[in-house]
Amino acid sequence: MYVVKCRIKGQQRFITLGQHGPVTADQARTRAYNILSEAKNGRDPAKELDRARKAPTMKRLGERFIKEHVAVRCKPSTRYEYKRSVELFINPKLGTRKVTDIECRDIAELHHSFSYIPYQANRTLGVLSKMFSLAEVWGLRPDGSNPCLHVKKYPEQKRERFLSPEEFAALGKALREVEADGSETQSAVNAIRLLMLTGCRLGEIMTLKWDYVDLKARELRLPASKTGAKIVYFGETAAKVLKGIEKLDDNPWVITGRKEGARLTDLQHPWRRIRAKAGLDDVRIHDLRHFYVRAVSSPGGSIVDSLSGRTLIRFACFGRPADRMGRPLDVDLRRRVVAQLRTVFRPAMRRNGFR
Repeated sequence: MYVVKCRIKGQQRFITLGQHGPVTADQARTRAYNILSEAKNGRDPAKELDRARKAPTMKRLGERFIKEHVAVRCKPSTRYEYKRSVELFINPKLGTRKVTDIECRDIAELHHSFSYIPYQANRTLGVLSKMFSLAEVWGLRPDGSNPCLHVKKYPEQKRERFLSPEEFAALGKALREVEADGSETQSAVNAIRLLMLTGCRLGEIMTLKWDYVDLKARELRLPASKTGAKIVYFGETAAKVLKGIEKLDDNPWVITGRKEGARLTDLQHPWRRIRAKAGLDDVRIHDLRHFYVRAVSSPGGSIVDSLSGRTLIRFACFGRPADRMGRPLDVDLRRRVVAQLRTVFRPAMRRNGFR
């Protein structure tokens, strides 16, 4: 048996190199020199070997990541996406490998294997990078050993699709038709109408509670959104839609689901059927938000950069524009925005059946 004795941080250590036979004397001597060199530099080879033996698999790391980080620090929508990335894209490729065995080339290969879906490949790379950063914090890997560091993300093309007033009207007509024949649930119709009339994100409408709605002030007071707590102002037409939604005593949600006390969780399938009926197969739900930026910028492009709902301004159809802190704009600027909104929206709204 080959053993090397060394002193690490004042403590004497004996490290086994291997049995004579499988390990030759020259090999044992080389290993011993390397261990003594590392010990002189303050590293503990025995501790690193012990860490490698006890290292969890990537699947175990993923479970701890979801339980101790994602469940505590992330919003529900982010939790879902992280869990999906771990279970569908990371575990099948790396789940059985030990955390300490993963190298940069392993991450590069995984990233490349999803090159046909570059957006998801980049999201998965981001999740992996966070997992390995936490692995260092938890003492599962040495500091500065994140294998995702030098893997470059794929370029992503930003896609923006703007609806014309005529397309907006066609969508409204399709909503009236499915509402009349009952082919879609009233909740799905209500959700899409509110998305059209408020410029909110999908998650903001799907998780909207009656407690957040102030019909008198025409405000949606959202406690948690992608950009934090904020106020969304809405106009008379959106107020009429909200007043027309039945408020259930045993359900806090505005967009209710089929189960008692639950909210609607899937709008994508109804949306695909409704947009097909309107002849808008290439329009995404998020494109309804883009329509507002287009509406504001089309009469005069000077306002668009300062009034983009994504950066500085949250505004709603015929409502009161405000900055991202919920403070109303000054009177002159507000009048300009509302005038532009009315010019673009009102003809389409009338054709839509909204008054």
